Amino acid sequence: MSRASRVSILEIVDSALVAVLLVFCLLRPFVIQAFYIPSGSMLPTLQEGDRILVNKFVYFVRAPKPDEIAVFNAPPAASPDDKDFIKRITGAPGNRLCVKDSALYRDGERLAEEYIAEPPNYVWPDPDHCVSVPPGNFVMMGDNRNDSNDSHRWGFWDPDTGEWQARPFVPRENILGKAMVIFWPPQRIRILH
Repeated sequence: MSRASRVSILEIVDSALVAVLLVFCLLRPFVIQAFYIPSGSMLPTLQEGDRILVNKFVYFVRAPKPDEIAVFNAPPAASPDDKDFIKRITGAPGNRLCVKDSALYRDGERLAEEYIAEPPNYVWPDPDHCVSVPPGNFVMMGDNRNDSNDSHRWGFWDPDTGEWQARPFVPRENILGKAMVIFWPPQRIRILH
């Protein structure tokens, strides 16, 4: 092989590596990112050790919707060290939510949540009140409702003062993207709903 051919091949390889690096640098922060599931808070939908792909672009063009599974930066009430969490969006701005009678109610309607591990064994925020989700905020809950560090643990209603203690909401700007697919392990590959 001539010296000119070797230089040409090296230039092609170099250009290809730069192109791959640029695509990766552009895709990861804005389009798609892989995440590892570290806990059972989303059982049975997501299992500990699953690896998922998250669409980070979708929420640039539209708002997150209730019942979607989303990755977000945890609020201070959930995690003081700014971890990424994954939960189901159970409430959007304007929704009224409460958990009673072993079920989640949104805007007065009992939700049929076939995807949860078991019915909630708690009342939230209390037996006589619902939570109104303020503009620009969301309520997030794990599918494993009874064993999930989620909105129902981050805040509560104080009937004596008529005010919230702590904050059960996730601001819109904290939501990173929509979970789309489990890609690992191979026997768990599937699209998420």
